[in-house]
Amino acid sequence: MMRIAALTSLLCFAMPADILAEPVKNPVVVELFTSQGCASCPPADAQMHKLAKRPDVLALAFHVDYWDYIGWKDVFADPAYTQRQKAYARAMGRRMVHTPQMIVMGQDDIEGADPLKLADAVERHQALASPVSLSLVAGPSDVTVSLQAVGALPSGAMVVDVIRYTPLSRVEITRGELAGRTLDYANVVEDWQQVAEWSGKQPLQVRVPLPGDQSLAVLVQQAGNGPILAAGRLE
Repeated sequence: MMRIAALTSLLCFAMPADILAEPVKNPVVVELFTSQGCASCPPADAQMHKLAKRPDVLALAFHVDYWDYIGWKDVFADPAYTQRQKAYARAMGRRMVHTPQMIVMGQDDIEGADPLKLADAVERHQALASPVSLSLVAGPSDVTVSLQAVGALPSGAMVVDVIRYTPLSRVEITRGELAGRTLDYANVVEDWQQVAEWSGKQPLQVRVPLPGDQSLAVLVQQAGNGPILAAGRLE
């Protein structure tokens, strides 16, 4: 479930440059919009297992809810994830959404699970330098997210999203188009919070709670579902 975190629940403040943590290498972010009610989604879901094993890729599966009417309610679906997909469609000048769909770094739209198109998009983004230095440091009870601009930033605000996801989940589907199948899902998003807006003019530090049994990812994205400028994860 997406929640806009209250500023009073965070410790956000400008951070002196001399105490910045070492930046981590930015993985290429691949978002999959999928559903357990969609008969054409399993090949894309299977592709996510391969992506999840790659250290150079951050694969995130957002389960949408608009297939639930067929007879099976996706146990991971959230209306907020449907809205995220629709926001991408608006940003790309499209009027409709579909599953499965992969979005690479908030920019490239890949229908289905086209491995060649996906590989090309990932390779292209790997060759680009990130304008944001991002590091994640785990403490006893929280994770410190540190950001600093290291290159030219886009105009306008950026948002900092914290995502908690489960690396592997198995579901027995008893109704709908996939009735009778038991499927494993990789990197299932189960919580998505926008924790800060950032202009990039000053370094920023945000502390968020440890993710417990889940894994944690952080995205820095141009507001309005624009390009993803930096990403990191803690597993």
